[in-house]
Amino acid sequence: MTKLTKKMFDWWDELGAGTISRSTFRRRMRAVRRDVEEFLEMGKEQSSQSGTFKDILEHRAALWTFVDVEGVEPTNNHAEQQVRHGVMFRKVSGGTQSERGSRFIERMLTVVASLRKQQRNVHAFLTEACEARLRNTAPPSLIRPPS
Repeated sequence: MTKLTKKMFDWWDELGAGTISRSTFRRRMRAVRRDVEEFLEMGKEQSSQSGTFKDILEHRAALWTFVDVEGVEPTNNHAEQQVRHGVMFRKVSGGTQSERGSRFIERMLTVVASLRKQQRNVHAFLTEACEARLRNTAPPSLIRPPS
């Protein structure tokens, strides 16, 4: 399985570098897909983790989306990076004690992630929001105005 994974990522890197075409990548991936699915089928029948193998096989079409759809990555690294701050907060703080606290943290993490994605200053935005509340004026928009 490790060899198949290495092949796939080597070809993925070649696709990203432009040294092979998507059609070549798709063609090469047929054998990898076949071998991986055979492995999963065997695991479904023989492994103590058969439920996991079955779950993966039930979603096999999604497993290979990156092969056919441009812009889809073969890993979930980007998604994991997006939720990392929330996961770290929960680990360090132990979470919240109330539904209201949970909503506050959800909203603050959304604000921070949105502002960082827009390369905006989080501290400046929160200061402006607090000042607007104290002055009873409109808060700043989380949506970046068109340039």
